Amino acid sequence: MVRYATAVCVMAAMACSGADGLPSVRWRGFNLLGMFQNHGQPAHFEEEDFKLISELGFNFVRIPMDYRFWIKDKDWTAIDDARLVPVDQAVAYGKKYALHVQLCFHRAPGYTVAKPPEPRDLFTDPEALRVCCQHWSHFARRYKGIPSDALSFNLFNEPGEVSAEAYERVAAALVAAIRDVDPARFIVADGLRWGGRPAQGLFRLGIGQAMRGYAPMSISHYMASWVGTPSDDPVWPPPQAVSPLYGPAKAPLNVPLVIEQVPAGTLAVRPGVVSGKVRLRVEADGTRLLDQVLEPRQGSTDWTNVAYKSEWKISQGRCVRTFDVKLPKDVRRLRISLPEGDWAQLSMLTLTGRDGQIAAMPFEQSWGRTNELFRFAGFAPGQGFHAEQGAPDGRAYLQKTLMDAWQPAFDAGIFTMVGEFGAYNRTPHALVLAWMEDNLRLWKERNLGWALWNFRGSFGVLDSGRKDVAYESFHGHQLDRKMLDLLLKY
Repeated sequence: MVRYATAVCVMAAMACSGADGLPSVRWRGFNLLGMFQNHGQPAHFEEEDFKLISELGFNFVRIPMDYRFWIKDKDWTAIDDARLVPVDQAVAYGKKYALHVQLCFHRAPGYTVAKPPEPRDLFTDPEALRVCCQHWSHFARRYKGIPSDALSFNLFNEPGEVSAEAYERVAAALVAAIRDVDPARFIVADGLRWGGRPAQGLFRLGIGQAMRGYAPMSISHYMASWVGTPSDDPVWPPPQAVSPLYGPAKAPLNVPLVIEQVPAGTLAVRPGVVSGKVRLRVEADGTRLLDQVLEPRQGSTDWTNVAYKSEWKISQGRCVRTFDVKLPKDVRRLRISLPEGDWAQLSMLTLTGRDGQIAAMPFEQSWGRTNELFRFAGFAPGQGFHAEQGAPDGRAYLQKTLMDAWQPAFDAGIFTMVGEFGAYNRTPHALVLAWMEDNLRLWKERNLGWALWNFRGSFGVLDSGRKDVAYESFHGHQLDRKMLDLLLKY
């Protein structure tokens, strides 16, 4: 009853606000990056992109924009209308090809997730908020009269480490600036924590919200230069959740990882992040097979991302070396422990059987818990090493890590969409497709629209530069037919 009442109140707020209301169709499409980052190049949108997106069966484009494209002489208060002509063209192309266009301040006056950061802070500086309101007022005035079924506004991209109260204050001011000029404009705000959860303080505003589809980033951003060294290899279905190995001082968490029924062969043990000097030990039915000291060291080829943590007076780093452990016979109980030191992650175990069969067990770290008992289930696909609760499930992982956090928005009847998703072109293609389908199924069940990060380029269906795709020639471009067919399915 409470959820129903909340939803009714939100819908009433939308009606009272004068907004055109919820979109009548589920948006599915792409981000177009003609004004994404201003590095001195002119802003530009290709009409061909809009034509092809429509021809392929999609209905939506999101336009992430950098405000520096349209200001004069680096003066953020001086908007040059001549420099907004490319935006006019994008809106016109959307109308021509029946695509909804959503304009987003990816770099807003006072905030961006990109580099370099803004010199002033939208959330703490009243002048930055005033200027950002000025820009949205200008856009509202420029596009007033274009119906919301053709054009919407997305306030700005991915608020990060900001309090819910600060975000509510800023978003409310921007919404007011738009509605003072154009009360009917449909508005979307990204969720908190980079789109990871809804901003419940905005429910009263009668606007939509947008999440992201980048979980886990070991898949979506694998080997992407702008996020640095990847923490894990991409794996899907998701890796098993295990606790780091804790040393004696962390009792009672210092429980070893135990795996039963491991056949003879060679076990490759790959550590992850290690905190201080530790001793890693592997035992098979009481026989010690590995007793290895690990200590993060700057300049060593065995270590990367080594840093001194002054708060704990200890060095931490990622071990990139793998240790092979011979298992001369079948093992009833394999025990991996940390008898000395602070803590150490395990990144992956890989078992190569006597006949060359391979089973890998990648890990996702789960802090502050003890490990379950694992068993080896076999070398066939979908078997390998499993905890007692069974094999990992991709949809269950996404439900828990992404969708559950957005349940308050669903319960309140808030229009919700996925403003960005996709995977960089270094992630294996078959894995990307399986991961994307698990996401897309969940979104369709919730009637959530979505936009792939780009159309042409490293995340897209055209000219993505993937090494493991059999491309199809399409209007002078290289088309990823398998990805296209998957997107059209959902």
